Parts: sequence; structure tokens; C-alpha cells
Amino acid sequence: MLRALYEQDIVPDLLVGASAGALNAAFVASRPQTVETADELAAIWHGLRREDVFPVGLRVLIAGLTSRNDHLVPDDGLRLLARQHLQIDRLEQAFVPVHLVTFDLIGGEEVLLSSGPVIDALLAAVAIPGILPAVRWGERRLVDGGVVNNTPISHAVELGAERVYVLPTQDGSRALTKPRRGALDAAIHGIALLIDSQLRADIARYSSRVELIVLPAPNPRHVLPTDFRQSRSLIGDALAATRSFLSTTGFTEPVLADSRL
Repeated sequence: MLRALYEQDIVPDLLVGASAGALNAAFVASRPQTVETADELAAIWHGLRREDVFPVGLRVLIAGLTSRNDHLVPDDGLRLLARQHLQIDRLEQAFVPVHLVTFDLIGGEEVLLSSGPVIDALLAAVAIPGILPAVRWGERRLVDGGVVNNTPISHAVELGAERVYVLPTQDGSRALTKPRRGALDAAIHGIALLIDSQLRADIARYSSRVELIVLPAPNPRHVLPTDFRQSRSLIGDALAATRSFLSTTGFTEPVLADSRL
């Protein structure tokens, strides 16, 4: 979707991301807004495997279940990825203003991070509660804001956006897919159902206030967010679908809201 936008010289004035969308937004914001940047991001996803992000081996699960920690798996893999690929140290150094959505477990409220150490901010924005560790941020304990606001249209609107490009991860409701086996897949699938419902509600709520362009996210095989083996085909399908979508429109000068779980 990003590549298709860049091909049409559609570049963001700001980026808002939650969950995996925060990963993508931080990467993109740390580089010039070009097709080459989109290709670099795609190459990283092509090379990722589930164990790079969710190292859910038996030893890790037993350690997580028997410890007093607030998570099942460590964030070492994500921290390493961030160090390897982000070209900025702080959010405010980004080429494009970037805002990451988190949730404060202590205050019980969403927290939008727009400045501060980029790696800590990113790890907070992807810390799925109970699965990945919460991040200390001053007096706050921050986790993935995507659980309550995965497609953060509301934040883009509050930041002054008049046109918002939404990059979802699924066309239609995941409620039609089969129940998932395994604790991790079942948990992620349940969160995904909540996200789909929130996106539909936000589109209905904000469509009269701003121009919303929801890009197509074909996933006919209903690939799970934890299945990284299909990234190449998913990216290819989304590129073709978004090119076709944009060929029938004339949008320019967008504000981009990026969201992926």
C-alpha cells in the first residue's frame, strides 16, 4: 500500500501508527518518503519469521507462565530489529512527524508518543498485553495502544488531518474465519475481531468530519497476523489492489494513518 501511494507521489504530512503499524510508521518516518523506502520495508517483512517476533518455544512459554512477569515472551527480537533498521534515535528526529499510539496501564488511558527515545516508544506501541512486556515511560507503564485503538483515525483528526489514508490489514470482518487453535493464535485472533469492530465504528464516526480513504487489504486465505510465511504474497496482493484503487481516484497531499496488527 505504501509503495502504491509513493508511486503516485502521495506522501504523508504525518504518520500515526499502532501495533505493527507503529513498526511500519517508525521505519518510514526515519527515511525519505520514496518508493525505495517502501521496498526496503517490504524486504524486511519478507525476511521475518514468527520466531523473530514471537519466540514461543516450550522453554520460553514455561518460563513466562511460571514467572512473576507480566508477559509470556521477551521483546529482545523486536528490540534487535529496531536497532538494526531505525535510522533515528528519537521520534522528533523523524523526516515526517510520527505519532505512536500506546495505552497506560496505570492511568487507564491512551497515550500518544510524539517525542522521546524511538526504540522505547516503539516497543511500548507493540507490547501486546500479557504477551510482550510493558514499557516504563516515566511514571507510566505503556502497552500496545492498538488493543483499544488499532486504526487511530481519532488521533489523526485531533492532530488536524483533513484527509486520512487508512492502511488496514484486512478487508471485511474476521468474524467469518474459523476459530484458531493454539493459545497465541487464538489470543491474536480475538484481538483482531475487536480491531475490526473498532475500525468500522471509527469509519462511521469520522467519515462526516474528514475525508477518509480506506485502502484495500486483500487476504483471501485469511492469513493470521502471527503467520509471517505469507508476507510476500500479502504485500503483492495489496500492491496490485491499491494500484487499481488509486487509478480511479485523484487524491493528493494526504495525511497518512498507518495501522497494522
